[in-house]
Amino acid sequence: MSSIAGAGISHETDVRSWKREPIKPGKSDDQLEAALTERFGLTRDAKDRWNLTLVLAAGKAKAQLHEVVQFLRDSPDLRFDMLLDLASIDYLSYPNHRGPRFAIVYLFKSLVFRHRLKLKVEIDEDDAEVPSIHDLYRIADWTEREVFDQMGIVFSGHPNLKRILNHHEFVGHPLRKDYPCQKRQKLSINDPMVDQLEARLKHYGYQVVESGEVHLGAPIAAKHQSVAEQGPVDDQKKANAHGAVGAGGV
Repeated sequence: MSSIAGAGISHETDVRSWKREPIKPGKSDDQLEAALTERFGLTRDAKDRWNLTLVLAAGKAKAQLHEVVQFLRDSPDLRFDMLLDLASIDYLSYPNHRGPRFAIVYLFKSLVFRHRLKLKVEIDEDDAEVPSIHDLYRIADWTEREVFDQMGIVFSGHPNLKRILNHHEFVGHPLRKDYPCQKRQKLSINDPMVDQLEARLKHYGYQVVESGEVHLGAPIAAKHQSVAEQGPVDDQKKANAHGAVGAGGV
């Protein structure tokens, strides 16, 4: 994690340390608006009459979104270290709407200052793509997949942008206002999600082998056993080897 102008956070341990800090006076909505509109040219959303929502225009979203979000997180005066959620909007047929069809609203909160902010990113229908922020907030990995699945907005740079609520043969995006609400779609072949399972196994250091392949490597529990304990396990493994499925000879 890089810092902003040398004053932001640089390690995950710094992020965790914020939770142990006492609550400090946060910025008012007017102060937050002034700081962000001056730096990034954001505008206040007049539709939100109760809270602070700042708008990032569609023409700037691809170039600035990641930078804006990283500034919100890393700035020592803001410290929006929590992404509460993100939600997509389809303004098709919305009364008196004249802007881009889609938008994504990011909900941020500071655990230290307790101030909150909503960032609305406008998205053109013909270019429904924005940068992923999964590298800044882990929760964005799943929430971006949900928006992609339900609304069809693409998050460039996402490591595994697959459907998460609808099945993999689903055609269209059911939260779009022009999707037929009574339409039903059948699944013919289930998605075993093997790629995700193998990626998780490799992440934890296990060797993934082909189905039916005999693998006499260290057992899964080896990393938690002493050398003396591993010997009998290896001997039993060799005696009972009938083909390996998965990782680590299991």
